[in-house]
Amino acid sequence: MIRRALLGLALAAVFTASAFAQDAPPPLPRVQMETSAGRIVIEVETVKAPITAANFLKYVDEHRFDGATFYRAMQSAPGATTGLVQGGVNNDPERVLPPIAHEPTTQTGLSHVDGAVSMARYAPGTATGDFFVSVGPTPSYDAGRSFSVDPDGFAVFGRVVQGMDVVRAILAAPTSPTEGEGFMRGQMLEPKITILQAWRDSLP
Repeated sequence: MIRRALLGLALAAVFTASAFAQDAPPPLPRVQMETSAGRIVIEVETVKAPITAANFLKYVDEHRFDGATFYRAMQSAPGATTGLVQGGVNNDPERVLPPIAHEPTTQTGLSHVDGAVSMARYAPGTATGDFFVSVGPTPSYDAGRSFSVDPDGFAVFGRVVQGMDVVRAILAAPTSPTEGEGFMRGQMLEPKITILQAWRDSLP
């Protein structure tokens, strides 16, 4: 009787585990990005931001980031350890793909937390192959907040899961006092940080 009861419990546990395994979503894809400053690993949010994530992965899969750079470091204040670093194809006509539709954070539910990876753009719907990483929370880049720098915000599509020390090192790297236009003057890295290679670590 006891053996039957134990067997029943064991079978129930197996079926429960199997059900949980079937219900569990597949793991999100990750991108390994080897740079001249070290390696960064980005988890790409293909579920919540499918358009933006698919665009980023297309650049990765077609090797359009290989040889591109991190070219901008914006500190929230001079010498601060928070801000953002920006990289990508920098409008290189040999690398750039057509722009994509804007996925605001009010739609995706994502936010510019520490390590968030988001699309750089001009007007909504102009994002192509340039992205930035938040160093420290930067909620003013979210959409729909009373203090948003842009009411439409910027499209978060992933987060750095390894290598934030590399990102912080890029933020602290030397910049040119004269390069850059308008508010970006003084934020251009000198020298730039090369993206040696970027590749997909796991498939969705």
